[in-house]
Amino acid sequence: MFNHEKLRCYGMALDVAKSAPALTTSWPTGTHYLVDQLQRAVASIVLNIAEGNAKRSLKDRARFFAIARASAAESAACIDVATALRLIGEREEFYFKDRLLQIVKMLYKLK
Repeated sequence: MFNHEKLRCYGMALDVAKSAPALTTSWPTGTHYLVDQLQRAVASIVLNIAEGNAKRSLKDRARFFAIARASAAESAACIDVATALRLIGEREEFYFKDRLLQIVKMLYKLK
């Protein structure tokens, strides 16, 4: 097992990334730009946590964890747009934004 797989925030980010395709499958054809943006943003959280955790330098680790936090914010903004366009309901919005906020809070604690 890799060290990043032991991180709770990594597991939670991976769960969010796995849930994103099911959320977007029913979205209409004209929203491919948003589907792509959301899927890339949630994948970026996972990838940057893994890469940051592999860095030896605290400065490098912090940089990758900051990028992961920014990708979480981007993901939340995608959810906001989807909600505004009535592509998702309150339940889905709450699920994703709650998980993303938890991930961000955990990332702030990592060094």
